[in-house]
Amino acid sequence: MGRKFQYTGLYRSLGQALDRLEEWSANPWRRASLLLIVLFSTFLIGSSIGMINGVLALMDPIGAFFTVVVLEIMVRARRLWPTQTRSSIAIQLIDVARFGLLYGLLLEGFKLL
Repeated sequence: MGRKFQYTGLYRSLGQALDRLEEWSANPWRRASLLLIVLFSTFLIGSSIGMINGVLALMDPIGAFFTVVVLEIMVRARRLWPTQTRSSIAIQLIDVARFGLLYGLLLEGFKLL
């Protein structure tokens, strides 16, 4: 028999985090700034992964495997998300994070050519 979680303040707070983020990002400038921060952060992570793997040349297959796994999880999470009439902030964050990570990796790959 599965354990039932206690309905604590932390549980309620984490459960409503996405709704609060959606309300906070109702302002278009806030939404745009949040999306840009996520884009630049994931671009930095993607280019860092490419640089570290390129310099060390030890864990290229492992780094590539984990990167593909992360991107595949993002794609599947995006597809399983219930479609709504208006785009939710979570879907936009996943899309922007995917784009930034992939763009950072591709830019590092083109530097090596």
